[in-house]
Amino acid sequence: MPALLMHGIATAQSGDPSLAAADCVIPAKAGGGFDLTCTLARDALQAVRPSRPPLGQRYLPGGIGAVAFDRIATGQLGGAGMLVAFSSGSLLNLAQGRFGPHPPSAVRWIATLGTDYGVIAVHRDSPYKRLQDLVAALRQDPSRMTFGAGGTVGSQDWVKAALLVRAAGRDHKAMRFVSFEGGGDALGALQGKHVDVFPGDAAEALQAIAGGAAVRLLAVLSEARLGGALTGVPTAREQGVDIVWPTVRGLYLSANVPDAAARAWTAAFAEATAAPGYAALRERRSLYPFALTGAALDDYVQARIKTYQALADELGLRRWKP
Repeated sequence: MPALLMHGIATAQSGDPSLAAADCVIPAKAGGGFDLTCTLARDALQAVRPSRPPLGQRYLPGGIGAVAFDRIATGQLGGAGMLVAFSSGSLLNLAQGRFGPHPPSAVRWIATLGTDYGVIAVHRDSPYKRLQDLVAALRQDPSRMTFGAGGTVGSQDWVKAALLVRAAGRDHKAMRFVSFEGGGDALGALQGKHVDVFPGDAAEALQAIAGGAAVRLLAVLSEARLGGALTGVPTAREQGVDIVWPTVRGLYLSANVPDAAARAWTAAFAEATAAPGYAALRERRSLYPFALTGAALDDYVQARIKTYQALADELGLRRWKP
């Protein structure tokens, strides 16, 4: 951590941080959506800033982003050369006060790179062939199967599972949920048949399938069918379950960096996401278009946090106020 902190300070003093050596913090273990976000950020920046050093990748797991957010917000970690990956799940946790006594303004929201969508997945050998099969089993007894995904009670993957159990007409508090430090570990548990259902995200599931994982996708939690590798996967809505869960992926920075540094990063990612080759880079990570920067991103964050606070109250989740 001291080395990371000094690196951030040195970068802040070097001028335009989007041209200098910098790191992207992955606030979870390898193999999940945060990992994917930082890899995409690195490649997208390199495409429009070919002479800059490649964006470094740093792992800082803990609370699915809570440790990283707290260290950035308190100044233990930061500087103009230290970006951190976030997702809609980060905003959900922030809305519940699970990232410590910090408001959304404790960081600078730099850019979104695209959106993922939730999926409901099982092992390829699972007896559940369709989402309706899973819902029917949950209707009989929600405790008969184990959900496993990144995050703890109240996290976005837990919420997907809770909404699915409720759609089956049962109390979500009766479900069994095993927490993992990121989607990569959860998919490994599904592969080993240690859990029955993975209520995760499409991009990380497709990444695992591409690597040979024996995973079957029962549904994607999008408004309409998606293209690419998900062309043949029906939505939950098509199967009579009204659950939609987009997972936006992006980056934030310490709120203590100079305004000029924040503007430089915002401009760099606005240019990167508008570049002709960006769509191919994004699609390679199984993400869909959703690029925001500046005031539009700040407004989006505030709106989503209000929505997530209402959802937390609806599900009976405790909220800690900053």
